[in-house]
Amino acid sequence: MQFKYPEILWGLFLLLIPIIIHLFQLRRFKKTPFTNVKFLKQVVSESRKSSTLKKWLLLLARLGLLAALVIAFAQPFLANESALQEKETVFYLDDSFSMNGQNENGNIFKNSVQEFIKGIPKNQPFTLFTNKQVFKDVEIRDIQNELLNLTVSSDQLAIAEIILKGNTYFSTEAGVLKNLVLISDFQQRMGDLQLNDTINKINIHYLKPSNSKIINSSIDSVFIGDRNNETIEVVAQLSTNSSEQTLPVSLFNGDELIAKTAAKFDGIKNAEVRFTVNAKDVILGKVAIFDTGLDYDNQFYFNINEKLKINVLVIGNTPGEFLNRIFLNNEFKITSSTLEQLNYSTIDNQNLVIINEIKQLPSSLITAINSFKTNGGSFILIPGIDGDMTSYNQLSNTYSTTRYVNAVVSKMAISTVKTEHSLFTNVFEKKVTNFQFPTVEERYKMTTNAPVAIEFQTKEPFLIGTSGAYFFAASLANENSNFKNSPLIVPTFYNMGLNSLKLPPLYASLGKEVEIEVPITLQQDDNIKISNAKNEFIPQQRVFPKKVQLTFIENPKEAGIYTIMHNEKMIRNISFNDNRKESELIYSRLPENNANSSLSNFFLESQKNNAINEFWKWFAILALAFVLIETLLQRFLK
Repeated sequence: MQFKYPEILWGLFLLLIPIIIHLFQLRRFKKTPFTNVKFLKQVVSESRKSSTLKKWLLLLARLGLLAALVIAFAQPFLANESALQEKETVFYLDDSFSMNGQNENGNIFKNSVQEFIKGIPKNQPFTLFTNKQVFKDVEIRDIQNELLNLTVSSDQLAIAEIILKGNTYFSTEAGVLKNLVLISDFQQRMGDLQLNDTINKINIHYLKPSNSKIINSSIDSVFIGDRNNETIEVVAQLSTNSSEQTLPVSLFNGDELIAKTAAKFDGIKNAEVRFTVNAKDVILGKVAIFDTGLDYDNQFYFNINEKLKINVLVIGNTPGEFLNRIFLNNEFKITSSTLEQLNYSTIDNQNLVIINEIKQLPSSLITAINSFKTNGGSFILIPGIDGDMTSYNQLSNTYSTTRYVNAVVSKMAISTVKTEHSLFTNVFEKKVTNFQFPTVEERYKMTTNAPVAIEFQTKEPFLIGTSGAYFFAASLANENSNFKNSPLIVPTFYNMGLNSLKLPPLYASLGKEVEIEVPITLQQDDNIKISNAKNEFIPQQRVFPKKVQLTFIENPKEAGIYTIMHNEKMIRNISFNDNRKESELIYSRLPENNANSSLSNFFLESQKNNAINEFWKWFAILALAFVLIETLLQRFLK
């Protein structure tokens, strides 16, 4: 038994007072003569025995009264050691898309919120944070309505990030019991579950709202398949963890249903459906399904805009037929000019300029190219055999301190493609092995601070550059290299062409930085707006003389098709989708010593551990009982 005010127990020494009074009677007896005492001696003897018994009973009653009162004022109680310790509790509530699944009891996320509101003590202060909000040092009545209005989103913190963030909400006081409670479905992609934080001595509890399996089907991606001048094939990839063999899939253009088919799984967890649309139509596309699992992945937005052609200018006396085969007419508008016939005023109207094996660059061309690059253009320098390195360096030295050092005449093979370079992003599905790399007969040694895209066997750069300035280390003429016959030629030049004017993609992913360019000239104080039926915002934009570069980072917040507007006039459309990682539904196993498997169990266990059983009322009642006993003894015991 423990006492709230143990110092009051010193009052038990008061028990000595009645003991002293009863054991040492200080009263003097007066003797009275009497004639016949034989009979009286027997009466006196009996009276003395009765009086002695009464005195001892009264002594016990009074001792019990004083002891009960002293103990009652000391306030005795029983409790666990943790119940008396000062505690801080921080809760993490996972509000990612995967928590929005349905089971036999309804929506998992909404049930978790309601169970939290119902279970947490009304007057207990706590801190709660989600993937996007924080409620610090509050009581449940302060934030109840806000919790009920919470919605799920694509944001998701990893376990390590959750623990680090949770640590910041605890105080630095010593001796405080710190509890971090994580409420989530704990997908494997969140990382390994950690049992404790040994640095800050925090008790971590893992609570999973539901152990039932969520049956879900998802539209994972959309891409363009076969296309010609008349039709375009739209391909949608789907996945499921259900036992259904077919699933209806619809294609919308805006709000109009234009096609419908069925995805056939047949025991396989992945399927593919194909739709054919008119190549000349502008498509505000949405592929849609219906299932009872997660709802965010039941639609996938994309758009096919009116095709803008990228302007490419090739300058040089060397034939460039290979470039005509790469920059096809349906996506590019390619023109060629010799150096002598070049009209410099046309350079500013281009998106990409290719300097094709000019042996000596005139200063006028260097000035024009630098001005063109400053205004947002891109260029490629392909050196000629026995070229003038001085003129090349006058152009290249401005960009990442790139220099042509000296010419080397020896056959050398190209051996490495830097797949992480921006030119080859998503080009190779896996690491390039067993590949027939091209060779060159003569090359230039180069020094640069720019990223290397392709390397020789000696680790010397063959192609370097980024952000619209690219430099080859060797001539691509047939007598010097077989690079034109290599499979690398197409993705290399094609992606340099695409990067020269970043048109809106088929779709973009929310949460990832997206950069596009709009070929429009803005006047002073003009800006471009992005809008749909629900939202409107102004994106980050960089203005060039002939185009505007738009960057999407924090906005938009919701998936859908958005319109790029200038002066209330539509320019193009751009689509955004939520990342599909939340649809994987592969979960981590909770630690074996994780005693509380649900919110209700956790709060019940917490109440037991924090319970304090007080007994002062019982001792007060016992004191009253001793008062009553003494009264009865005084009245009825002679």
